[in-house]
Amino acid sequence: MDAVLRKLSPMSAATLLFATMASTASADQVVKIGHFAPLTGMSAHVGKDDENGARLAIKEINAKHLVIDGQKVTLELDGQDDAADPKTGTVVAQKMVDDGVVAVVGSDMSSTSIPAAKIFSDAGIVQISPGATNPDYTLLGYKTAFRVVGTDAQQGPALANYAVKVLKARTVAIVDDSTSYGQGLASQFEKGAKAQGATVLSHEATSDKAVDFRSILTRIKGEHPDVIMYGGEDATGGPFAKQAAQLGIRARILAGDGVCTESLAQLAGTATDNVVCSEAGMALSKMPGGAAFVEKYKTRFAQPIQIYAPYAYDSVYIIVDAMKRANSTNPAKILAAMPSTHYKGVIGETAFDSKGDLQHGVISLFYYKKGEKTLIDVMQM
Repeated sequence: MDAVLRKLSPMSAATLLFATMASTASADQVVKIGHFAPLTGMSAHVGKDDENGARLAIKEINAKHLVIDGQKVTLELDGQDDAADPKTGTVVAQKMVDDGVVAVVGSDMSSTSIPAAKIFSDAGIVQISPGATNPDYTLLGYKTAFRVVGTDAQQGPALANYAVKVLKARTVAIVDDSTSYGQGLASQFEKGAKAQGATVLSHEATSDKAVDFRSILTRIKGEHPDVIMYGGEDATGGPFAKQAAQLGIRARILAGDGVCTESLAQLAGTATDNVVCSEAGMALSKMPGGAAFVEKYKTRFAQPIQIYAPYAYDSVYIIVDAMKRANSTNPAKILAAMPSTHYKGVIGETAFDSKGDLQHGVISLFYYKKGEKTLIDVMQM
């Protein structure tokens, strides 16, 4: 630069130097926010939906020219694929820490959120899960762990209450997919059903990679339960319901948020109409910003929302809200601001309790009519 300046006139050199200094001073600070979810495998459609919500938020925030502590900030999403695998979840968590993320959104899976939580805790980095409902996620005592959905300690009893009080079930059969999520939800349902006076005839375990449930369903058919509860994701829950119908099982099938997606109709066919499922949050149609979000999402991605996109979207905005209140992009200062969060977004008002759970959770119940997901009720928890 010095050689270049010497060849210029004093006026030209001063102009060039001033322009260079101004350009340097005005350069945006790039701040990375991590995101991880299953982007490959059987649950990829749900994970991509989740990532889309986060990307939509980041695009909007960057368009508004975010300024923190007098510095222009450009957000960048560090997206990672956890493949719904606990070991992969810890690997990508460490990668995001090494990449220098200031906070993380993810995962929508309890099975990957829980093991990853220790890595983020050790690094002092905020982790907001848009979909992990296993109570253990926030019961581990990590001050970095937050979630914007309810827990299975709420969702399981809500499903059990519906089975006994509304469907008048007296006997139930339970099947789970052996994951942290599916097993945890099924256990909470079992406790709730017993507390309501129902008899649990059996509790079977399968796999989150299973495709054939006929042997389990044949045993259940012989038990003649009033309802069957399935703890797992839609990729297996859909075939489970379809094969139950093919075997002539008429018992209503209950499931949690992992099954309660827009893709269930394609996975279960007409058997979808025998499913009642729950979401650990407000129904999209009842969310304060739901209608506007649906339009923005469809315009950007030209596809329907599966389930977690609005939660991931709000999670990014909650992180930025903490940045603004801390007037810093430093991970430690963002973390310090998180407990005092009171953010009104698409999903409603978000405020956390001392464990990082929502102060006011809700559970929404749905059924399917000709494959269309339809709200039954919203239960305040």
